[in-house]
Amino acid sequence: MGARKTKVEVTLSRDLSVFDITMIGVGAMIGAGIFVLTGHAAGAAGPAFLVAFLLNGVVTLFTAASYAELGSAFPQAGGGYVWIQEGLSPIFGFLGGWMDWFAHSLACSLYALGFGSYAADLLHRSGVTVPGMEREGLATALAVAVAIIFTFINYLGASETGAVGNIVTMTKVVILAAFAAFGLVALFRLPHWTQHFVPFAPQGLISIISAMGLTTIAFQGYEVIAQCGEEVENPKRNLPKAIFAAIGIVVIIYLAVGFVALGAIDLGKLSADVRASLPAGVDTTWEFLAHFEETAMVEAARQVMPFGAYVLLFAGLVSTISALNATIYSSSRVSFAMGRDRNLPPFFGKIDPRRRTPAVAIFISGGLVILMVSALPIKDVASAADIMFLMLFAMVNLTVIRLRRLRPDLDRGFKVPFMPLVPILGITFQILLAFSLFRLSPIAWFTVVSWIGAGFIFYLAYARTSEAMEEPELVLHEEIVTVRRHSLIFPLDRKTRVERLMPLISAWAHENEAEILALHVVRVPAQLSIRQGRMFLAEGKALLERVIAAAKEADVPIHSMIRLGRDEVKGIFRTARQHRASLMVLDWRGYTRSRGRRFGHVIDRLVDNPPCDVVVVSHKGLESLKRILVPASGGPHAVLAASLAAQLGVHFDASVTMLNVCTHDSTPEEQERRLEHLKATTKGIDFPFAYQVLPATDAVEGILEQAVDYDLVLVGAAPRRPFAQALFGNIPERLAAQCPKTVIMVKRRDPLEAILRRIRPGVPIEPPVEATDVVAA
Repeated sequence: MGARKTKVEVTLSRDLSVFDITMIGVGAMIGAGIFVLTGHAAGAAGPAFLVAFLLNGVVTLFTAASYAELGSAFPQAGGGYVWIQEGLSPIFGFLGGWMDWFAHSLACSLYALGFGSYAADLLHRSGVTVPGMEREGLATALAVAVAIIFTFINYLGASETGAVGNIVTMTKVVILAAFAAFGLVALFRLPHWTQHFVPFAPQGLISIISAMGLTTIAFQGYEVIAQCGEEVENPKRNLPKAIFAAIGIVVIIYLAVGFVALGAIDLGKLSADVRASLPAGVDTTWEFLAHFEETAMVEAARQVMPFGAYVLLFAGLVSTISALNATIYSSSRVSFAMGRDRNLPPFFGKIDPRRRTPAVAIFISGGLVILMVSALPIKDVASAADIMFLMLFAMVNLTVIRLRRLRPDLDRGFKVPFMPLVPILGITFQILLAFSLFRLSPIAWFTVVSWIGAGFIFYLAYARTSEAMEEPELVLHEEIVTVRRHSLIFPLDRKTRVERLMPLISAWAHENEAEILALHVVRVPAQLSIRQGRMFLAEGKALLERVIAAAKEADVPIHSMIRLGRDEVKGIFRTARQHRASLMVLDWRGYTRSRGRRFGHVIDRLVDNPPCDVVVVSHKGLESLKRILVPASGGPHAVLAASLAAQLGVHFDASVTMLNVCTHDSTPEEQERRLEHLKATTKGIDFPFAYQVLPATDAVEGILEQAVDYDLVLVGAAPRRPFAQALFGNIPERLAAQCPKTVIMVKRRDPLEAILRRIRPGVPIEPPVEATDVVAA
């Protein structure tokens, strides 16, 4: 046999659509800008904060264009830190990561403080008091508590799924749209609502620049989109599209909500308790918003819509929690990557062997968040985060100019127009906005300078002299591979009973002249990038070696693959589709710890909507294979069961008995009809089947009595009614659970069912297969 040596194929799963990443960006932006910073922006610029929002959207496009170009050219990269390393000098690469880490930690602190303020306000409105604590102290305590909780949650590896994230984002958008709608109705009922916008810039035009700087973080979501590059379908096209779409959506929402908050509040109709809480001299709506600061939106909603305060409090709490969770793992991702690159001490790059999360990076990042929450007021935290992000974005704009010159060969899905004018404009505005924040918060500048100064010292003392950590070796095994037209896919995990199943799999592969596609999917936790999941590749080495050894002994060709992704089922599904697998073999160990599942989280989802014909083996020992029992009642699944049984019969020289169970009161004519039906099931299969019709009180009990004299029971799924919830049906599943012999359940893929699922509400549909990155291993 002509043999060639090849290496294990390693692929990355791309699971996020353009809608998913657009919602990720929208969710990240809405997390702070509207809910936490509107009141502060009104205090900085008066009604002119609307202009600040609009101009921020325009200025953001300059840097967003740079992110779109770099994200499409480096879809595998994790964002600004990696790009700056690629395009600028090592010290800029280090400082980019150092600043990115602190910027995300500060953003996380802002969200924690926002949560604390909203939670304290909710407790206050509900009449709940904590003895010995003022409202401001309670808000800080709640902020620290939520930061601790979500640091631990990230350590455990829990994360917000794409579907949940989309729901959270859509909830926020719907609530803000409702607020805008109620507000517009209230606004147009006021005879002199235009007076709420006069004077338009009471603090002077320079205040618009300060408000722009303060709310920069509200437009930071496009960086989060870029960090998703390696998980996006068709990133070269979808990353730029999602970045610009997210910015456009958010700018419209900000302007609509800000306009309503300024114009719809009737100060003459405030309740007595609200009027009493205002200081003397508050005569305009912008002063009203400025007084309430981070809870300004709550008070505005209270005035313009039913239960408005509670609705906005709910949206604010959900928003800040969602953003808090996302930024903790973003922050830990950056510090983890720097630890892997030896820009930070190696313990930052360590992975907890049990949780598969960067535990040290998470806990140190969480400690940094808690320190900022405890030490600085919310305005100073927001200003410091803004300054950090502005500096980081300026470095990214510089990087895109430099890489355009140094790497003209890069395949860019999007190119910044009018180069280098657009990124230079971005750099100019970022420097201007950063310096404008000194007027608003000198403490923020002191914090930023101290952090960058500490970074310079650390770089000179440690990072400059430390060599980058070697990338993990991806070559796990080299073996003879012969490519065949048909594939039989065998998904593996560390508990798969390889030696027990391989004789059956090898027999089917041999009889069908197919290759075995041995697949191990590595689930990478959300706290790590997909490519960082390469450190887990070694866990599949022993599995693949065992399968390859068994296939070699049986003289069956084998193709080995390791796939990195967030979801095992999607990885298996897409691999089966891409390789046009004709049969999938799954190992069921006879139990599941997944609540509400019949066979387990993975098997249930694959069997429910299989990408090809599927076999589930409940192996209970098989010393020899001489007699095979096939209970059947007709239908395509029974035909598949008979065919697979015949192949085993040929390979192992075993007999196959087709069995149909009827009731005791069945007439001889009925039994004869059933016998003919059994023979029709095997029509066209070249094998000497035996046939039996067995009267019994209970079908399963009758089969179990017969199975005592057989080595293997192979049963097809019951005919499935459209939209039914059963996987194989009652009889096959009872047999698998109760029969002491090895039971194989088979199910033929039904194209009609796959089509019907597209109109079935609540049922996930696997996305079409996209091109997948292949890591040269």
